[in-house]
Amino acid sequence: MLRNELEQQLNQLLKPEQIKDFCPNGLQIQGSNDIKKVITGVTASKALIDQAIAHQVDALVVHHGFFWKNESYVIRGMKHDRIKALLENNINLFAYHLPLDIHPELGNNAQLAKLLGIETTGPLELGNPLSVAVQGQLADEVSGEALSARITETLNRQCLHIPPPSNKPIRTVAWCTGGGQGYIDLAAEQGIDAFITGEASEQTTHVAHEMDIHFFAAGHHATERYGAKALAAYLAEHTDLSVEFIDINNPV
Repeated sequence: MLRNELEQQLNQLLKPEQIKDFCPNGLQIQGSNDIKKVITGVTASKALIDQAIAHQVDALVVHHGFFWKNESYVIRGMKHDRIKALLENNINLFAYHLPLDIHPELGNNAQLAKLLGIETTGPLELGNPLSVAVQGQLADEVSGEALSARITETLNRQCLHIPPPSNKPIRTVAWCTGGGQGYIDLAAEQGIDAFITGEASEQTTHVAHEMDIHFFAAGHHATERYGAKALAAYLAEHTDLSVEFIDINNPV
């Protein structure tokens, strides 16, 4: 497959033009024009790039790429080493940030819901079909402790659970993978029982306690492994490419 054909296929699938993002989506670093082997992963870290080099791939497709809004323009240090390795080995870097969060089937939110047994009912930002945070419900009421144990076991990562004073049972859930802790306020305002994301902030505890909502943080990386994994499976099924998802462990 030619490089531009892969980019067109990824863009048609993930539709990056639909949402305003904090980084460019699509081809970020140009490499070989002919693509046969692809690796997908969460972040274009040096460790993942080293795996791409070892596997002699032609393209790397990630959720977290380069060139973030408000970061320095200079290419030095860590960024230099990453980009140099890609260029020297003629490896294309494709990155899809929010488009890979919100895709209704392959996205991080959709995949996390599938894993945890949550039925998606709509966007958390009412009236916005492209809301980065979504809401849904469990098949049956569960305790906060039971949901925390489910998340911990499913993601193989100890989940942080901040229960409200009422410790009420949970049926309705809102979630946003990665660093979506700021959406807890919106979830609480809508009377949702629990909010799940990857990270926590200092103020998150106070919101959970004062607005009567369970909060769960299961790790930015751990909650965002599954979009890239699903994308690898999709590409393997729908193209002639050799595609593999590689998970570089990250405790955060």
